[in-house]
Amino acid sequence: MKSRCKWAETEPFSREYHDTEWGTPVHDEQVLFELLILEGAQAGLSWLTILKKRQEYRNAFDNFDPEQVARYDSNKIRELLLNEGIIRNRLKIEAAVHNGRAFLAVQEEFGSFATYAWSFVGGKSIKNGWKKETEIPAQTRESINLSSDLKRRGFKFVGPKICYAFMQAVGMVNDHTVDCFRYHEV
Repeated sequence: MKSRCKWAETEPFSREYHDTEWGTPVHDEQVLFELLILEGAQAGLSWLTILKKRQEYRNAFDNFDPEQVARYDSNKIRELLLNEGIIRNRLKIEAAVHNGRAFLAVQEEFGSFATYAWSFVGGKSIKNGWKKETEIPAQTRESINLSSDLKRRGFKFVGPKICYAFMQAVGMVNDHTVDCFRYHEV
C-alpha cells in the first residue's frame, strides 16, 4: 500500500486529488485561475466541500476561462447565486468575477499569470521536508508577499493562508510529507 499524506488517506475525493494533482507544478493559465478561485471559495469551509462541488463550479464558471468570467454581469451573478451546486456566497462569486478581470490585467503586464505567480518562488518549486503534517505552516513569507501583491492589484479572497493553499495546490511548494509517495514524484 502506498504511503500518502494523512489528510488524503481515507476520503476518495481527497485521495484522488492528492494522488493526481496536489503539489504538481502547474503553469497552465486556466488551471491556475481555477485553483485561485476555488481556494478563495474554500475560505471558511473544508477543501473537501469544494472538491465535491468542483465539477459544478467548472460548469457554472465556463470551465474557469478567465476572459469569460471577467465579462460576467449582474444577471450572471444572480444566476450563480441560484446555483445549488456551488457555494452561493455573493462576496465570493463577485470576487471571482473581479479576480477574472485582475487576472487578465496580470497576464497583460507579465505575459502570463504563471510567470507572475511563479516569480514569488524564484521560478521553481520550493521542496520542503516535513516529517509530520503538524510541521506544515499555514502561511509563509512567500505567501504573505504574494497575498500583498495580489491585493495591491485588486484581487479579493487572497489572504496569506489562501495564497499558501494555492501555492501548495499548484506545486509552487512541495508540502507532501517525506514519507508520502508523491513527495519524490513532484
